[in-house]
Amino acid sequence: MEFTAAQIAGMLEGSVEGDEQVSVSRLSKIEEGTPGSLSFLANPQYTPFIYETKASVVIVNDSFAAERPVAATMIRVPDAYSAFARLLELYDQIKHDKKGISQQAFIGGSAEIGDDVYIGEFSHVGSASVIGAGSKVYPQAFIGDRVRIGKGVLIHPGVRILSDSVIGDQVTLHSGVVIGGDGFGFAPNSEKYEKVAQIGNVVIEDHVEIGANTTIDRATLGSTIIRKGVKLDNLIQVAHNVEIGAHTVIAAQTGIAGSTSIGAYCMIGGQVGIAGHIKIGDRVKIAAQSGIQSDLADEKVVMGSPAFDFMEYKKAYIYFRKLHKLLGPQGRKKKKKGE
Repeated sequence: MEFTAAQIAGMLEGSVEGDEQVSVSRLSKIEEGTPGSLSFLANPQYTPFIYETKASVVIVNDSFAAERPVAATMIRVPDAYSAFARLLELYDQIKHDKKGISQQAFIGGSAEIGDDVYIGEFSHVGSASVIGAGSKVYPQAFIGDRVRIGKGVLIHPGVRILSDSVIGDQVTLHSGVVIGGDGFGFAPNSEKYEKVAQIGNVVIEDHVEIGANTTIDRATLGSTIIRKGVKLDNLIQVAHNVEIGAHTVIAAQTGIAGSTSIGAYCMIGGQVGIAGHIKIGDRVKIAAQSGIQSDLADEKVVMGSPAFDFMEYKKAYIYFRKLHKLLGPQGRKKKKKGE
């Protein structure tokens, strides 16, 4: 899809400096620009590239003052980075603007499909499920029975949404996500473990994004709940009956054990392990690779395993790194055989 510099300037409410009719059909980094591509300059560190780039159009700040001729057509805007981000969003929307139901998709009896929905090849929509208007279900996705999916949801290839799950509006699920698998529930009985039936569901509220191969287990009873605006990275495990508060963000490879509650606006780093049946307050920050074994009050900032106050951890680590010096020669002396 091609756009002229004038058309792009109109979308961004910017002004064109150069050839208004030059057209672009792809996006690029400024240092990797090629004819027919669109790039941007926001970081002054990349300024030298604007004089060398082969990109046809470059978005720049209104304040940019060229020190020598620029071959590319420039579009001046108040904030080049924000403007380019808007273009990326528009490009993504155009890329995913598909409609229609493939003849190779399966739609179960009494399923309700809204207007302008796309369902790709070899996807499965179970009985009594609902898919809201404008949602996109890419090939090989599985949607179980009695699933409710809101409006404008984007379901990438290979997603699995199991029975009775509820998905809000404007949710994005990346490839390999599994929603509503059984929780890890087993009861010890003599010499074996008896499986405890997991008969609850998963509820995901509006504007949530879930990264590739993340798994969210159904509740034993009730619901596992992901509140509005939550952003989950790839390869995260959310166990049964967990609740994650609104607008919390969690990085890759974090594991959250069952029945734990996490508050709103938290920031949790990668590879964090969180024990079950604990409560984490609002606006808590947890550093990567931390281990959380007990409740955390609102606005706590913690690090380590087991985790404790971030600043105290940094002070303690200074001493830890110098232990061999603090012990002195006697502390470092190796024992002889037989001692």
